[in-house]
Amino acid sequence: MKESLTAGDVVRLLDELAPPALALPNDKIGLQVGSLDKPVSRVWVALEASPDVVAAAVQNDVQLILTHHALLFRPISVLDTRTRRGRAIQQLLAADITVYSAHTNLDVAPGGVNDVIAEKIGLTDVELLDVTYRETLHKLVVYVPVSHLASLRKNIGDAGAGAIGNYSHCTFAAPGTGTFLPGDKTSPFIGTPGVLEQVEEARLETIVPDSRLDHVLAAMLAAHPYEEVAYDLYAVEQPGPAYGIGRVGNLPAGMTLAQFANHIRETFGLRHIRYAGDDDLRVERVAVLGGSGSKWAAKSLAKGAQVLVTADVGHHDAGDAWQDGLAIVDATHAALEQPVCEVLADRLQKMADARTGTPGAVEIVAAPLDVDPFRWT
Repeated sequence: MKESLTAGDVVRLLDELAPPALALPNDKIGLQVGSLDKPVSRVWVALEASPDVVAAAVQNDVQLILTHHALLFRPISVLDTRTRRGRAIQQLLAADITVYSAHTNLDVAPGGVNDVIAEKIGLTDVELLDVTYRETLHKLVVYVPVSHLASLRKNIGDAGAGAIGNYSHCTFAAPGTGTFLPGDKTSPFIGTPGVLEQVEEARLETIVPDSRLDHVLAAMLAAHPYEEVAYDLYAVEQPGPAYGIGRVGNLPAGMTLAQFANHIRETFGLRHIRYAGDDDLRVERVAVLGGSGSKWAAKSLAKGAQVLVTADVGHHDAGDAWQDGLAIVDATHAALEQPVCEVLADRLQKMADARTGTPGAVEIVAAPLDVDPFRWT
């Protein structure tokens, strides 16, 4: 356990929840401003590092801001501190506040943006809308003395090895005899330098997803008693777990499109909402995609949805979708994605507390500001 955490430590916790490998191609994720080496005691999770969020973070002595939207999503060639954005970046640098972004990797990640939206709406039997990533799998084989088999199996399982569907810690072990001749400069756990040794060992094998490989190997080396650990890694051809953008699921009870649009408006705290489709359309199956998701209209139809809940829908996209038979409910971008900040902050807080062993040593909360640029009259 660590008594305190650096910005990099917190980022590694975030990367466990939303692995960077899940991000869509060419997305702008990762470090935006500042350093990951600095110690942190107060962290905000925000939809974006807007000028208002930055100003409040400076006043509240925040050292790290984790955002969904990248601060530098569009390249800037001039940093003009006369603009609100320029002054915000100047404030971040002057106050030594680090900004780190998890964008589409947080959209895709289990428990991320789209799962939070689906849960708030009340969808059941939720599945991926569009598969965007399949994780590579590795077969790990390690030879271990029988006396340490159980502890090694537990350690690598706890680190993420052996996950098959809804089962974890899946392994296979077979007994055998290991031989080795310790060299003159060795300090063997078993045996004597210069004497050929035979040991009852087990061949332990398991599956490891690529995103957990470093963690599993570190856990294996930590639990193994030998100075030199004999292990093999093999490529596995069967596909690993699927991850994807958007979600689709069923309503507990069907309703009209007009009723459903009002349900979305109330659920996400909007004064008004716009939608395209027939008021009396019966809605039972719903696709959701946080952010700008109109290009997933065809996927939504293919998944049997009557409506797609998303944001930033243009006139022609809405019209084309409805003409093809898919209704559209367009909530604001911020309204759909803001709820993930509280969920993510809670999850990270629990992980940080476990890492330090001192609850609250690092405070991680959702930024207490609304970043939606739109207002209603």
